[in-house]
Amino acid sequence: MTNNNLIIRPATEADIPTIHALVYELAVYEKEPEAVFTTPEEYLEDFRKGLFESHVAEIDGKVVGMILFFMMYSSWKGKMLYLDDFVVNEQYRRYGVGQKLYEDFIEEGRRRGCRLVKWQVLDWNEPAINFYKKNDAIIETGWWNVKKFLFD
Repeated sequence: MTNNNLIIRPATEADIPTIHALVYELAVYEKEPEAVFTTPEEYLEDFRKGLFESHVAEIDGKVVGMILFFMMYSSWKGKMLYLDDFVVNEQYRRYGVGQKLYEDFIEEGRRRGCRLVKWQVLDWNEPAINFYKKNDAIIETGWWNVKKFLFD
């Protein structure tokens, strides 16, 4: 496979079920499939409300990867684009699809006038860590994630 037929484009409503399936695939890879509570219907509703955006990687009409992101604000830096999920279907990894999606995300932040783009990576995910290091990303280790679930 070559990436000559690779297209990166904004997601449409028709892509939502595939985006949700890719998120679930990522959750399985991260050993937490039971942590996914969202449904494709919920994704569609929230996508329509503009709560998140997504760009997809498409090869020969098939979506094989995606980025899911939204705007945030940093009280120290100003406008920030947050990358919540970034996944390429396993059989399409190592062909440059992830690199193209990553570059698209960085460019999207620039287009929006952001000073910062931000995301998380699991400490055991060596392939992702190496990918981000190769792309000169800063991996912070001094900040801890904090969260509280608002449902039972």
